[in-house]
Amino acid sequence: MILDEEENNKKGTRLKLWLKRIGFVGFLFFLIKGLVWLALAYFIVK
Repeated sequence: MILDEEENNKKGTRLKLWLKRIGFVGFLFFLIKGLVWLALAYFIVK
């Protein structure tokens, strides 16, 4: 029983780590995408 609980905790920790990584990567993706669109609009208007 104790081993099952420990393994579940490890899986939960790994899942949380992956979610944090995906969240950070997603944030960077949309930040860069937004900046590219702003630069594109700037150069089209200019």
